Amino acid sequence: MGSGIVIVGGGQAGLQTAISLRDEGYEGKVTLIGAEKSVPYQRPPLSKAFLLGAVDETGLHLRPQAFLDKLRIDFVQGADVVAIDREGRAVVLAGGARHAYEHLVIATGARNRLLRVEGAERGEVAYLRSIDDARALQQKLAAAVDIVVIGAGFIGLEFAAVAAKLGRRVHVVEAGPRLMARTVSRECAAYFQSRHEGWGTDFSFDAAVAAIEHDDKGVTGVRLGDGRLLKADLVVAGIGVVPNAELAAEAGLAVDNGILVDAHLVTSDPAISAIGDCAVHPNSFSGGLVRLESVQNAADQARTVAARLAGRPDAYQAVPWFWSDQGDSKLQMAGLTAGHDQAVLQGAPADGRFSIFCFKDGRFLGVESVNKPADNMLARRVLAASRDLTLADFEACGFDLKTLAGAPGREGRARG
Repeated sequence: MGSGIVIVGGGQAGLQTAISLRDEGYEGKVTLIGAEKSVPYQRPPLSKAFLLGAVDETGLHLRPQAFLDKLRIDFVQGADVVAIDREGRAVVLAGGARHAYEHLVIATGARNRLLRVEGAERGEVAYLRSIDDARALQQKLAAAVDIVVIGAGFIGLEFAAVAAKLGRRVHVVEAGPRLMARTVSRECAAYFQSRHEGWGTDFSFDAAVAAIEHDDKGVTGVRLGDGRLLKADLVVAGIGVVPNAELAAEAGLAVDNGILVDAHLVTSDPAISAIGDCAVHPNSFSGGLVRLESVQNAADQARTVAARLAGRPDAYQAVPWFWSDQGDSKLQMAGLTAGHDQAVLQGAPADGRFSIFCFKDGRFLGVESVNKPADNMLARRVLAASRDLTLADFEACGFDLKTLAGAPGREGRARG
């Protein structure tokens, strides 16, 4: 059968690559190597439904082992890949075992950025990314009363909403001037801050964490740079992630805050691709190189690589989209809206249903929607059809996404 294709990383990107190879008709050997002792599982529910007990571990599984067996996917779980032998075209596991490849796909994802302050090194600060993290946090949450969340990004806010719903006292500490500052507009951030405050959550912005306080029983509080001490028996940090690019770097591949790939997701070695949270790729929506952390990006890049390896090469051009469920509010984003200089609100935040259209220098970047899934789907269609829409285009049709999505000639403009 030959050495076939080896995929390092048993998450969403790695699994989708394996499945898509079979969907594309690839008949060679497919080996999927995962570091965790579990079949591939969904990560988004970990910060929400799993903590609330609405879904168990089995409900998180993306595919059971029987499905992988049926597709003839050789799944190696609980295995650490410690080296890539590029000359010998093989990956080396911690125990010394080798898996030869004709082509290698690196889908190693990312890991939590650790809090580096006094007292944090004791291991009592909780993080949330893996099923092991979620299990441990679920137990701590059951006994907690006062919780401090460090970081007002998606993970921190999703967890804060769950903790507030369970009746805990929650205080979110954010180094920036507002919540989700790097990802959403001021208008959207203001809405979500109001919702969280309505659920009883307090916020401290422009706040530095100086130390984690303890006694002989565990965490007692978080001391801020201004001297304030926030009472806490549970501290959860969600301060971003670090791409798992060390394996690639040690193999001599080009890296820069992730593994550098071209428009076809190929690394500096033509026999190796990289996808998902660990890969930095040229993106027409950002106008440059970007590393995206989303299920959409992981799955669509996996499909792109699988198609190329099966003989249908094409550049990666999928529309980026993201979501975050916080309490009763679903945020959905289409496009890359960071860096916009104009935001146009459509709908009423007071009603909990609205969309914000974002532009830069008059050019359409994308839409942030709250509890308006139809707007998100239409915005994705509009972005897929054209990259050159302007504020004037939207004003001319009264910001009607249906009109823009069905406008003649858009598809041709996208290809041009």
